[in-house]
Amino acid sequence: MDFQAGILQDGSPMESLEKQLICPICLEMFSKPVVILPCQHNLCRKCANDVFQAANPYWQSRGSLISGGRFRCPSCRHEVLLDRHGVYGLQRNLLVENIIDIYKQECSSRPLKKGEHPMCKEHEDERINIYCVTCEVPTCSMCKVFGAHKDCEVAPLQSVFQGQKTELNNCISMLVAGNDRIQTIISQLEDSCQSTEENSEAAKRELCARFDALAALLEEKKAELLQRISREQADKTAFIQSLICQYKEQLEKSSRLVETAIQAAEETGGAAFLMGHPHTALPSLPRIVEASKGARLDKIEPGYESMDAFSVSLEHLTEAVHALDFEPAEEDEEYFDGEEEEEVEE
Repeated sequence: MDFQAGILQDGSPMESLEKQLICPICLEMFSKPVVILPCQHNLCRKCANDVFQAANPYWQSRGSLISGGRFRCPSCRHEVLLDRHGVYGLQRNLLVENIIDIYKQECSSRPLKKGEHPMCKEHEDERINIYCVTCEVPTCSMCKVFGAHKDCEVAPLQSVFQGQKTELNNCISMLVAGNDRIQTIISQLEDSCQSTEENSEAAKRELCARFDALAALLEEKKAELLQRISREQADKTAFIQSLICQYKEQLEKSSRLVETAIQAAEETGGAAFLMGHPHTALPSLPRIVEASKGARLDKIEPGYESMDAFSVSLEHLTEAVHALDFEPAEEDEEYFDGEEEEEVEE
């Protein structure tokens, strides 16, 4: 007898009980139900095994060397870890099996009510009991003999029902397994996303550290070159200042000599001029003549104040900075090397 969902339509407690005894995979009453721990949901052992095999294609048998596997409960999506026995390691739910047996006995002793079986619209007294394969619709025997389906190919309704139900169950199993695989891929992608973020942050820290070290090196080199310029500046300015002091002394002496010579030139008496006045202290004429020729002090060479020797060209360094880039990965280098070899061979 086929115990399908909806066999009782009067809203009785038996109907509610029936809904609790339906497998979420095959949509039939449980057959050898097993308990999925720890979520406590039930599945037919065959359905659970189909889902497990689809999610773990490399798991062979209870005697294989593989330690176990995992799959997700189709009711709550809870991940279930199994040991080396696979689905056969799950506990049978004997309580649910006993309830199903009692339910079937109750349904077997209960007569079907009128209207529980679909009736043909063309022949109101005929039940729909065959399936028209040509038109792909259920129909009755009278429609096949005298009605619209007399020239069509038909098949037993129950066999078509079982075939489509089996196909539907297979599709459900594949969908559940596909969902498990998709969930696994999503988890892997999420892990990859997190790893990418972590690796990117590490790469940023390393790059900043390298540039900070380069900046520190440039600052150190700049300080060294500035110190050399300062030393050269101090040497040259000290030399020039010493010359200025010498020339000022020379100027002061020459000014005093000029003043004395002017006073002597104002003397009107020849004898007094030639003998020299005691207050004028006129120097000798050769000394005045020698002073008038100019001082013989050191001078700076043309361009002495130039600091062009301390000019630094940074064009090559600028080009090197512009050329900075990330090093290619090893596989990329191998790929490019292969391309170059192919071009040489051509």
